Amino acid sequence: MSTPPTKLIYMANQIGKYFASQRRGDAVAGIAEHLTLYWEPRMRRQICAYLAEDGSALDPPVRQAVERIAAAMPAAGTEAR
Repeated sequence: MSTPPTKLIYMANQIGKYFASQRRGDAVAGIAEHLTLYWEPRMRRQICAYLAEDGSALDPPVRQAVERIAAAMPAAGTEAR
């Protein structure tokens, strides 16, 4: 397994803490929206790759949000250049 993206994990979990006061479904949607709008594609790819390898350091709502993002991402090699 490669080195986990520690800084990205920390940032994603901090975003999750911001949304923690909301209902679970709303929090997950808010986290996913934030990561989609404000993280550059490279960062999203790295956190999704971490989830695919391990993902154990992601808080549960953050994990769910990253799963949503990963499911919506184009397959590797098919994105426009």
